[in-house]
Amino acid sequence: MKPAILAACLLVMMLIAAPAGAFSAETLEISLNEDGSADITFEYALSWLERIGVFFRIAEPDQELKSALEGATGVPVTVTAAESDRAVFSAQKFAKVNSDEGAVIYSTPEIDLTGAQKILEGYWFAPLIRADFSPDLTVVRFPDGHEERFADQSTIPALSHTVI
Repeated sequence: MKPAILAACLLVMMLIAAPAGAFSAETLEISLNEDGSADITFEYALSWLERIGVFFRIAEPDQELKSALEGATGVPVTVTAAESDRAVFSAQKFAKVNSDEGAVIYSTPEIDLTGAQKILEGYWFAPLIRADFSPDLTVVRFPDGHEERFADQSTIPALSHTVI
Protein backbone atom coordinates (compact mmCIF):
# COMPACT_ATOMS: atom_id res chain seq x y z
CA MET A 1 0.00 0.00 0.00
CA LYS A 2 1.30 3.46 -0.86
CA PRO A 3 2.37 5.65 2.09
CA ALA A 4 -0.04 8.45 1.11
CA ILE A 5 -3.02 6.09 1.03
CA LEU A 6 -1.98 4.54 4.31
CA ALA A 7 -1.64 7.98 5.93
CA ALA A 8 -5.07 9.03 4.63
CA CYS A 9 -6.65 5.84 5.98
CA LEU A 10 -5.02 6.37 9.37
CA LEU A 11 -6.25 9.97 9.46
CA VAL A 12 -9.82 8.92 8.64
CA MET A 13 -9.70 6.21 11.33
CA MET A 14 -8.42 8.73 13.90
CA LEU A 15 -11.21 11.16 13.04
CA ILE A 16 -13.83 8.43 13.33
CA ALA A 17 -12.44 7.19 16.64
CA ALA A 18 -11.89 10.67 18.10
CA PRO A 19 -14.23 11.81 20.83
CA ALA A 20 -16.89 14.32 19.95
CA GLY A 21 -15.89 17.95 20.08
CA ALA A 22 -17.11 20.20 22.84
CA PHE A 23 -18.16 23.83 22.99
CA SER A 24 -17.84 25.05 26.54
CA ALA A 25 -19.15 28.41 27.77
CA GLU A 26 -16.66 29.87 30.22
CA THR A 27 -17.76 33.39 31.16
CA LEU A 28 -20.59 35.72 30.26
CA GLU A 29 -20.20 39.33 31.37
CA ILE A 30 -23.01 41.83 30.91
CA SER A 31 -22.13 45.43 31.75
CA LEU A 32 -25.11 47.77 31.78
CA ASN A 33 -24.70 51.38 30.77
CA GLU A 34 -26.73 54.26 32.27
CA ASP A 35 -28.98 54.41 29.19
CA GLY A 36 -29.93 50.70 29.50
CA SER A 37 -27.68 49.49 26.71
CA ALA A 38 -25.26 46.68 27.50
CA ASP A 39 -21.80 45.53 26.54
CA ILE A 40 -21.72 41.73 26.54
CA THR A 41 -18.59 39.59 26.51
CA PHE A 42 -18.89 35.84 26.02
CA GLU A 43 -15.76 33.72 26.48
CA TYR A 44 -15.80 30.09 25.40
CA ALA A 45 -13.59 27.16 24.56
CA LEU A 46 -13.76 25.26 21.28
CA SER A 47 -12.57 21.75 20.60
CA TRP A 48 -10.09 21.07 17.80
CA LEU A 49 -12.96 19.95 15.56
CA GLU A 50 -14.85 23.21 16.11
CA ARG A 51 -11.70 25.25 15.56
CA ILE A 52 -11.36 23.57 12.16
CA GLY A 53 -14.99 24.43 11.42
CA VAL A 54 -14.38 28.07 12.35
CA PHE A 55 -11.19 28.15 10.28
CA PHE A 56 -13.07 26.92 7.21
CA ARG A 57 -16.02 29.22 8.03
CA ILE A 58 -18.36 26.24 8.43
CA ALA A 59 -19.45 27.65 11.77
CA GLU A 60 -19.24 31.15 13.20
CA PRO A 61 -19.70 31.03 16.98
CA ASP A 62 -20.10 34.81 17.24
CA GLN A 63 -23.04 34.79 14.82
CA GLU A 64 -24.64 31.80 16.57
CA LEU A 65 -24.25 33.50 19.96
CA LYS A 66 -25.64 36.74 18.49
CA SER A 67 -28.75 34.87 17.33
CA ALA A 68 -29.06 33.13 20.68
CA LEU A 69 -28.73 36.42 22.60
CA GLU A 70 -31.30 38.13 20.38
CA GLY A 71 -33.70 35.24 20.90
CA ALA A 72 -33.07 35.20 24.64
CA THR A 73 -33.37 38.94 25.24
CA GLY A 74 -35.72 40.10 22.49
CA VAL A 75 -33.46 43.04 21.56
CA PRO A 76 -31.14 43.56 18.57
CA VAL A 77 -27.54 42.59 19.24
CA THR A 78 -24.46 43.74 17.31
CA VAL A 79 -21.18 41.82 17.17
CA THR A 80 -18.42 44.33 17.99
CA ALA A 81 -15.49 41.89 18.16
CA ALA A 82 -14.92 38.19 17.51
CA GLU A 83 -11.95 35.97 18.23
CA SER A 84 -11.48 32.21 18.36
CA ASP A 85 -12.32 32.07 22.07
CA ARG A 86 -14.32 35.24 22.72
CA ALA A 87 -17.07 37.37 21.23
CA VAL A 88 -18.11 40.88 22.26
CA PHE A 89 -21.58 42.27 21.63
CA SER A 90 -23.50 45.49 22.07
CA ALA A 91 -27.23 45.52 22.83
CA GLN A 92 -29.23 48.75 22.75
CA LYS A 93 -32.23 48.94 25.09
CA PHE A 94 -31.10 45.79 26.89
CA ALA A 95 -32.45 46.93 30.27
CA LYS A 96 -35.54 48.96 31.00
CA VAL A 97 -34.65 52.18 32.83
CA ASN A 98 -37.22 53.92 35.04
CA SER A 99 -36.87 56.89 37.37
CA ASP A 100 -38.72 57.09 40.65
CA GLU A 101 -38.20 59.92 43.17
CA GLY A 102 -34.52 60.44 42.35
CA ALA A 103 -33.73 56.73 42.05
CA VAL A 104 -33.07 54.91 38.79
CA ILE A 105 -34.39 51.37 38.46
CA TYR A 106 -32.69 49.03 35.97
CA SER A 107 -34.61 45.89 34.94
CA THR A 108 -32.92 43.25 32.80
CA PRO A 109 -34.64 40.49 30.84
CA GLU A 110 -34.31 36.81 31.60
CA ILE A 111 -31.60 35.26 29.45
CA ASP A 112 -32.21 31.67 28.42
CA LEU A 113 -29.19 30.28 26.56
CA THR A 114 -30.85 26.94 25.82
CA GLY A 115 -31.97 28.54 22.55
CA ALA A 116 -28.36 28.33 21.41
CA GLN A 117 -28.60 24.54 21.69
CA LYS A 118 -31.61 24.56 19.35
CA ILE A 119 -29.69 26.66 16.83
CA LEU A 120 -26.76 24.24 17.00
CA GLU A 121 -29.02 21.23 16.40
CA GLY A 122 -29.87 22.64 12.96
CA TYR A 123 -26.35 22.08 11.63
CA TRP A 124 -25.13 18.94 9.90
CA PHE A 125 -22.19 18.65 12.29
CA ALA A 126 -24.38 18.82 15.43
CA PRO A 127 -23.97 15.09 16.21
CA LEU A 128 -20.19 15.60 16.37
CA ILE A 129 -20.36 18.26 19.07
CA ARG A 130 -21.20 18.25 22.76
CA ALA A 131 -22.16 21.74 23.77
CA ASP A 132 -22.42 23.30 27.21
CA PHE A 133 -24.13 26.68 27.05
CA SER A 134 -24.10 27.15 30.83
CA PRO A 135 -21.29 29.64 31.50
CA ASP A 136 -19.05 28.68 34.39
CA LEU A 137 -19.56 32.25 35.59
CA THR A 138 -22.07 34.91 34.57
CA VAL A 139 -21.70 38.45 35.88
CA VAL A 140 -24.32 41.16 35.41
CA ARG A 141 -22.78 44.53 36.31
CA PHE A 142 -24.97 47.59 36.89
CA PRO A 143 -23.80 51.20 36.25
CA ASP A 144 -23.08 51.81 39.96
CA GLY A 145 -20.76 48.77 40.12
CA HIS A 146 -23.26 46.42 41.81
CA GLU A 147 -22.88 42.87 40.48
CA GLU A 148 -25.07 39.79 40.37
CA ARG A 149 -23.18 36.50 39.85
CA PHE A 150 -24.38 33.11 38.69
CA ALA A 151 -22.46 29.84 38.39
CA ASP A 152 -23.11 27.18 35.77
CA GLN A 153 -26.60 28.35 34.78
CA SER A 154 -28.02 28.31 31.26
CA THR A 155 -30.88 30.60 32.32
CA ILE A 156 -30.16 33.90 34.04
CA PRO A 157 -33.23 35.32 35.77
CA ALA A 158 -34.62 38.78 35.11
CA LEU A 159 -32.99 41.21 37.51
CA SER A 160 -33.93 44.56 39.00
CA HIS A 161 -31.55 46.95 40.74
CA THR A 162 -32.16 50.44 42.07
CA VAL A 163 -29.44 53.10 41.93
CA ILE A 164 -29.99 56.00 44.29
